[in-house]
Amino acid sequence: MGQHEPDPAISVPAVPLQLPCDTVIFDLPGIDPRPSRSSPENAAEECSRLHQPSPSEALELQASVTQSNPKHVLTFDVGGSHVSSGLCRLSDLQLLSTARESLHNIHSFSEFIDLLHRLGLRAGNGEPSITGAALAVPGPFDHDAGVSLMQHKLQYLYQQDLRSALAARFGWQPQQVRFLNDAAAYLLGEIGAGAALGAERAVGITLGTGIGSAFAAHGRHLTSGPGVPPGGEIWNYPYAGATVEDLLSTRRLQTDYAALAGPNAAPREVAAIAASAPVDDHARQVFSLFGTHLGQVLRDVIAPFHPGIVVIGGGISRSASLFLPAAQAEIRGLGFRVVPSTLLDRAPLVGAAHFWREESTQVQTTSPLQPSTAGLH
Repeated sequence: MGQHEPDPAISVPAVPLQLPCDTVIFDLPGIDPRPSRSSPENAAEECSRLHQPSPSEALELQASVTQSNPKHVLTFDVGGSHVSSGLCRLSDLQLLSTARESLHNIHSFSEFIDLLHRLGLRAGNGEPSITGAALAVPGPFDHDAGVSLMQHKLQYLYQQDLRSALAARFGWQPQQVRFLNDAAAYLLGEIGAGAALGAERAVGITLGTGIGSAFAAHGRHLTSGPGVPPGGEIWNYPYAGATVEDLLSTRRLQTDYAALAGPNAAPREVAAIAASAPVDDHARQVFSLFGTHLGQVLRDVIAPFHPGIVVIGGGISRSASLFLPAAQAEIRGLGFRVVPSTLLDRAPLVGAAHFWREESTQVQTTSPLQPSTAGLH
């Protein structure tokens, strides 16, 4: 796709501002914010230019005005097979609209940027007060630089500057595009508006093809500190002669079921195994064993963090009633609850907005904004 002008779904309509001639609020291209040392005639010309910005200058100025009073943010959840986007209201983290597309036909970086832009416009739905975008992405990823370090999937993103490319596509400043880990986004969504609403200390576990984890205290994602495994990740944590992911994954459920069902049984997806549980003793047994393993990991690996609540998400969490009782039996008396996600697929989109809001609050508290940046961090 070719380059597009900033879409009205994302940009604020340009409205000329009438300002005193000696007032400078934002840096505009071609206008020096320092006191003029030119002649009165040139100063008058400078004043006229400030009162009558060009269309491109007015667009940038209005984008800055939006930053000073942000109301909505675009959020994205980048998965291995699809991307979802949403428009989230920052005041209450309400997800107002969503869009989703498969990555099946995406084979290059430029196609990926086009996809994000397309989804952003659809989710944005004409809303004029969008302050930027927050993307939940799998790792490894350099969130500060906006650069993917993944080589095992989405290879076309490897070492690409996603922040600058996406900002240019939407007509934004690079500071208006932020990134966080997808498991962290899941947990922050549940803390902001889901099963862990308002929890002081919480852990998120996502169960699917692999296992994801995130730790948070007072609404902030943690990757280190007392009780937090290295990097906040438990998938490769040594446990029971293997790793945590060897015990808690789709692969393990399928392997255990096949062992019970016998060599002549056809391979089954986890959803099919769960669906058969009411009439299949093997399915119930496999999920109960899975719950026992989960509870043991919670007891030995998660409990040292002293969470108040652990939220279980991911595809396998849809069958929580089959395995949570066994998990809870292993952690009885440890002082924390284990609950399934209430937001499910929406959690990362809401969590990305929560992350944006918390980051913006921290920046404004610790580093007061200068007039020339006007809310763009």
